[in-house]
Amino acid sequence: MKILWILLYWFLLFLNAFGLVCGRNVTYDGRSLIINGQHKMLFSGSIHYPRSTPEMWSSLIAKAKEGGLDVIQTYVFWNLHEPQHGQYDFSGRRDLVKFIKEIHAHGLYACLRIGPFIESEWSYGGLPLWLHDIPGIVYRSDNEPFKLQMERFTKKIVDMMKSEKLYASQGGPIILSQIENEYKNVEAAFLEKGPPYVRWAANMAVGLQTGVPWIMCKQDDAPDPVINTCNGMRCGQTFAGPNSPNKPSLWTENWTSFYQTYGEEPYLRSAEDIAFHVALFIAKKGGSYVNYYMYHGGTNFGRTASEYVTTSYYDEAPLDEYGLIRQPKWGHLKELHAAIKLSSKPLLSGALTKLSLGGKQEAYIFKGNSGECAAFLVNTDNKRDVKVLFQEVSYELPRKSISILPDCKIPVFNTAKISTQYNTRSVTSRRRFDSIEKWEEHKEVIPNIHKTSLRANSFLEQMSATNGTSDYLWYTFRFPNHDQTAQSVLNVHSNGHVLQAFVNGDFVGSAHGSHQNKSSSLEKNVTLRTGPNYISLLSAMVGLPDAGAHLERRAAGLTRVRVHGKDFTNYRWGYQVGLLGERLQIYTDHGSSKIQWSRYGSSRHQRLTWYKTIFDEPPGNDPVALNLGSMGKGEAWVNGQSIGRYWVSFLTSQGSPSQTRYNVPRSFLKPRENLLVLLEEEIGYPLGISLDTISRTKVCGLVSESHLPPVCSWTRHNQSEEICQINSSRGPQVQLQCPPNTTISEISFASFGTPFGDCESQILGTCHSSNSRATVEKECLGKSKCSIIVASHTFGDDPCPGIPKALLVDAQCK
Repeated sequence: MKILWILLYWFLLFLNAFGLVCGRNVTYDGRSLIINGQHKMLFSGSIHYPRSTPEMWSSLIAKAKEGGLDVIQTYVFWNLHEPQHGQYDFSGRRDLVKFIKEIHAHGLYACLRIGPFIESEWSYGGLPLWLHDIPGIVYRSDNEPFKLQMERFTKKIVDMMKSEKLYASQGGPIILSQIENEYKNVEAAFLEKGPPYVRWAANMAVGLQTGVPWIMCKQDDAPDPVINTCNGMRCGQTFAGPNSPNKPSLWTENWTSFYQTYGEEPYLRSAEDIAFHVALFIAKKGGSYVNYYMYHGGTNFGRTASEYVTTSYYDEAPLDEYGLIRQPKWGHLKELHAAIKLSSKPLLSGALTKLSLGGKQEAYIFKGNSGECAAFLVNTDNKRDVKVLFQEVSYELPRKSISILPDCKIPVFNTAKISTQYNTRSVTSRRRFDSIEKWEEHKEVIPNIHKTSLRANSFLEQMSATNGTSDYLWYTFRFPNHDQTAQSVLNVHSNGHVLQAFVNGDFVGSAHGSHQNKSSSLEKNVTLRTGPNYISLLSAMVGLPDAGAHLERRAAGLTRVRVHGKDFTNYRWGYQVGLLGERLQIYTDHGSSKIQWSRYGSSRHQRLTWYKTIFDEPPGNDPVALNLGSMGKGEAWVNGQSIGRYWVSFLTSQGSPSQTRYNVPRSFLKPRENLLVLLEEEIGYPLGISLDTISRTKVCGLVSESHLPPVCSWTRHNQSEEICQINSSRGPQVQLQCPPNTTISEISFASFGTPFGDCESQILGTCHSSNSRATVEKECLGKSKCSIIVASHTFGDDPCPGIPKALLVDAQCK
């Protein structure tokens, strides 16, 4: 018997060594992913580990799970992990293994998008800049130098995941991996080198034997067994479908808003629109996996954002930049997920029938062999509400909406009717940096050609010259003026994003491009002195490109310089990479001590000035932000860590900055004496800066009698497959919930009747129950959450019989 136990012990060790203990079998068919033999309806959300901090990961993932997600999806950021060839970094925000393990700890799956080209509005599309220096390299094509590096890094990541047993086949959370990224967008540019590269990438990835499926997004010809997937806002309309009947319909990027660039207005996408297209994708395309890009966008810390992209990333996602729940987007999608999960059995196993209900109305009916049934009633008319007849029952469909009937009888969710609460972001100013005595400054030296050591007889290409170490490259030359005329014209054209010109150390002008027109030109009248004149031109990048074919050919920096009609393109130029303050790292405690700081305002203001002050951490746990609305353009550091670029002076068409508040994670802070350093490229006013805390303490609900009860009030009867309400007395409700550790302290407005307005402003209508405020206060004050049924009996009487009524409540949490 003892021998048998010893043999069993070693057999179990053997199984564990090969990842077979507790491993999940992940396959797929034409319906869905199949995990351990079960077809799965999966909702996923993109959360990028380097766009937040390790201290935030658990909270973000927990909120995603509470919102009804099953999967967390992330890219892998090659240039973050291998900034120098062969030198790897997986520490801090780069700790991919820790992030995946955190997902696993919360009981969720993971989708790992290795790329390793990712785009993602990330500097250089995630590719390390040192690739540029490899002889003969052509990115993302059938090119041996590139394929060698791509395979090496991909294998590095796969082996790292395997060694930690993080693939589902080993008992880990990773159920999907992605190779390449939206390659079809650029494939034609590579001519005959494109298709073989796609086949090679697929074969290389599959050959790594992860035990889970691989995907290629927006790649209609993804070779078997790789699954082609959809990206975009409307995959229920645009997706051509899987390229094989044995592959499922997967949506890898459902954009919850859109990234923002400096100088452009934000794109806002409503919760109703997102929900409509998710439901349409599932009904019309048989979709079984939907990923929200982004579920939490986060922050482009440092210089990680791509060209002209703001530091704040997808702030309009269900979890905002600070990780706070954004309502109603988060809650409405949670309701959608619950409604579809109620319908999942017929959706994943039933036969689909399509039925016309009118000119722009149709029904998608899924029926299983055991009698289970689910229906999606679709109204694509975006101008009018309609009534449709389905199975001899009349249903109301608001304009551009889908009703979900998990048993083909009872609608439990409509994409256009929001029952969840709304909330708004509140800002509390904790400190103003308005004391002159608290600020010090250091003016950057404007170099001339005699102070440079790098020389060339033509223009250097900026990205190659800086090699990713700085946004800045100085171009300097000496111009002898033998003419007695003091006035001349300086004409400069640049493929850099921002240009500043100095003549004999004095600023003479600047220019910048935009996300749509990236180059810049400057033409200025300048005063020259007789004899030698020193011209210094600072070219600045606001991020590196992240998209398009042949990134290795992209160029930045000056392309033409003329003075007094003379062309200086081929001339003796002196160069300085970066700023002296960067080189000395004066944004750190150690570097700051190396230079002589001056009292703020001790001399005339100058462009390219460093500012320094000290501050204490604000009390509490609310997220912290710097309001830099009084500044121009530059970068900010807190305790040596860059919180990102700022560009407040670049206004949108509506005359507003694209971003004024900049996230300062509390993990960056100490209780006392935090070092704040700013590099101001223009003429900013640091005395106008404030330190703020961010919260979402204002909550609001607007629900009518025609709204549906909360989806959570429904369940499916195991035997009959019909759905029934857990509590049959429950109807439509206003549901309010405060953030953690707060309770409802005030009811600012409450009206049951015909109130006007929304959650920004409210007015009583002609019909109003006088008991509205008292009823709501009794139910909600002092509580962290409450529900009020929207019905006359709740308020004691019917204030206007026969008239459709609604309940509008505005509350404050404290």
